[in-house]
Amino acid sequence: MSPDLFHNQLGRLTAQIANRPLDRELQEWLNNHHGSESETFRELSASCQAGLVEGWLCNREAGGIRYGRIFKPDAALNGFSVDVVDMNDIAGPHHVHPEGEIDLVMPIDGEALFDGHPAGWVVYSPGSGHRPTVSKGRALVLYLLPQGAIRFNG
Repeated sequence: MSPDLFHNQLGRLTAQIANRPLDRELQEWLNNHHGSESETFRELSASCQAGLVEGWLCNREAGGIRYGRIFKPDAALNGFSVDVVDMNDIAGPHHVHPEGEIDLVMPIDGEALFDGHPAGWVVYSPGSGHRPTVSKGRALVLYLLPQGAIRFNG
């Protein structure tokens, strides 16, 4: 696995969701077409696991959370940036999603939940905010942010 192959995987996915509203309907569509039992989920999860082992993913750490922006927004990703975090029974800093946020939850240990959601997709609408929390174990969470827009609150 390489960052280039990961970028290509994500480009195929973001082409399917570009210009769609970030809402509950998109969350349902993603979980129906690319959910935790899908080939897409298995491929992205395997790529993230490989990136961790190879050291090109989540190569920063703060407050017990490993994280990293692997790709800035670009045309091949349909304007999305890509971040991945590695969290184990912890809450991250509160932030707001000016343009929304699409998250892929990939449990590593046990039945890990992200903001109460199991393996699969979670979509936050524009203007929403949260304190991202992983409970009941360890999970990787992939964040797709339109135009990379995110605002941390203190």
